Amino acid sequence: MIELATSSWTDVQEHVAAGGTLAILPFGALEQHGPHLPLSTDTLQADGLARRLAARFDAILMPPVPYGQTWDNAGFPGTVSLSAATTTAVCLDLVRAVTGFGITTTVIVNGDYGNRLPLHSAAQQLATESIDVIVLDYPGLIEAGDDVKETPWAAPGLCHADEIETSLVMALAPGTVRSDRMAASYPELPADFGMRPLRFDTLSPSGVFGDPRPATADKGQRLLMLLEQHSAAAVQRHLDALGGAVHPSASAPDLN
Repeated sequence: MIELATSSWTDVQEHVAAGGTLAILPFGALEQHGPHLPLSTDTLQADGLARRLAARFDAILMPPVPYGQTWDNAGFPGTVSLSAATTTAVCLDLVRAVTGFGITTTVIVNGDYGNRLPLHSAAQQLATESIDVIVLDYPGLIEAGDDVKETPWAAPGLCHADEIETSLVMALAPGTVRSDRMAASYPELPADFGMRPLRFDTLSPSGVFGDPRPATADKGQRLLMLLEQHSAAAVQRHLDALGGAVHPSASAPDLN
């Protein structure tokens, strides 16, 4: 793999000429994750997974996008949100730019739920331009969470400043975690949760959904490994469908 941010243009030219036409783009957010996790949590996680995929596929790693569509967390100081249209536009511009110097497939590692619709909208638009994009929304997250976590979900598949996210940040950036501020929060969620826009501050005053206290760095490493395996399998299936060549280290992983 090569990192776009620390490479020269000739490094990129040589990598692409040698067949390295896969790019990995981590797309994060700057939003609250309770009193104990940094605002950059989603970006840290997306970048951490993207780095592992770039190494596995010998791909070009793009710098993470540190902002996203996070209106639902706007009630907490420090959260900085893009509009959905801007999130889509940023994605379009970045993918078109790398396509211009020879990238044939861009894998977007999405780190935030609010980015899903904007990023998939961008992918759909790019498809009409015959530009190949795959958006990964943490495939296998529920299975990985069930395998690792000790605490119940705040809602099926919902992890926000809970044991899962806290464990991941402990593995990726342990110095940013404030263990002394950890506290469980299981808000009562409305029956239509997930079906309409809701501000998180009206549901959980702390911004936590779950229990972060049993989190450990070891659990975070286990989660990263499982997410990497599921994500790599999804990318491999996509590349196989295209008939594209893949670096040997990207062979389909064992999920057992």
